[in-house]
Amino acid sequence: MDISRRDCLLWGTGLASTAVLGACTTSAPAANTIGAGYYHHQVGKARVTAVSDGVTRRALDAGFVKNAPLDQVQAALQAAGLPTTHIDVPYTCFVVDLDGKRYLLDTGFADNGAPGTGLLHTHMRAAGMEPASLDAIVISHMHGDHINGLRRKDGSLVYPKTPVWIPQPEMAFWMDDARMQQTPETARGGFMAVRRVFKDYPPELIKLFVPGSNIAPGLETVPAFGHSPGHTAIAIRSGSDRFTFIGDVAHYPALFVRHPDWQVQFDMNPQQARTTRHALLARLAQDRSLVGGYHFPLPSIGHIQQTGDGYNWVPK
Repeated sequence: MDISRRDCLLWGTGLASTAVLGACTTSAPAANTIGAGYYHHQVGKARVTAVSDGVTRRALDAGFVKNAPLDQVQAALQAAGLPTTHIDVPYTCFVVDLDGKRYLLDTGFADNGAPGTGLLHTHMRAAGMEPASLDAIVISHMHGDHINGLRRKDGSLVYPKTPVWIPQPEMAFWMDDARMQQTPETARGGFMAVRRVFKDYPPELIKLFVPGSNIAPGLETVPAFGHSPGHTAIAIRSGSDRFTFIGDVAHYPALFVRHPDWQVQFDMNPQQARTTRHALLARLAQDRSLVGGYHFPLPSIGHIQQTGDGYNWVPK
C-alpha cells in the first residue's frame, strides 16, 4: 500500500474536531434511552447496547468526501434533513452481552480526545453496566478513535485485566517498524498512536485473531478490508437473529450508506473500501439483519434498505 504524508496524518489524528455537541447523561439506568447516551436492543438471547463516547462537530469541506463535489455532498445532507455546513460526528461503541460474557466493541477516546468525547464509561453506567464487568474487548481496527480508549493520557491502562482481541493484519501493519521508518517522520502519526497505546501492553492481554474466525460461539469476525489494512466487522449471532457492527465500512450513514461509491478521506485503500462497502451493504440489505456503525448516531442500531443505486440506514 502506498502511503502519502497527508494520508498518514489523517490516519494518525482520526477525526479532528472544532466545536462540540455534548451528550446528555443520567444517573439511573433506563431502557432504550437515547438521551442518556445509550440504546439497548435484544438480539435473540443476546443483548446489544450502543453506547456513545461522545460527539464532535467538524466543518464540512471539499476534502471530506474525496470523490464527490461539495455541492453534491451538501445536497445529500440536505435531503437527509441535516445541516450542510458541518457534520456532527458520533463515536459509538457497542457492548454485547452474550452467553454470560460481556464484550466491548471498540473503545472510544478515554481522556485523549476533544471536549465532548470520553463519555463511554459515563454512559455505560447510565445503562447499568460497570466498565470493570467487561470480559473482553474486540477492536475493529487500530485508528486512534477506536483504540485510544485503552490507555489514558498519563499512560495508565483503562482495562488492566481485560483481554483485547485485535485483527492480526492490523497489528502487523501498524507495528511494522520498517514500514514506519519508510514513512516521513512528520507523517507517522498513526504508527505512533498505536505504539503509544500498545507499548508495554501486558502481552497476556493481547489476543490476535484472523478476520473470518470466531472469537467465541456466536461472536464472529468478518473481513472488511479497505478502510484500513485489517479492518474487520464483528457479527453477533443468537439463534436466528444477527447483529453486525460494521465499524467504519460506511463512515457516516447519510453520506456513505446512501452513496456507497463515495470515499471518506480516512479510507486508506479507497478502491478496496468501496468494494467492501458495496458487498457488505448488499448482504445486510438482503438478509434484513440488524446493523450498527461506529459513526452512526444513536440509536446506532437499525437496518439497511436498498434504494436506487445506494442504500438507506433505517434506525430502530
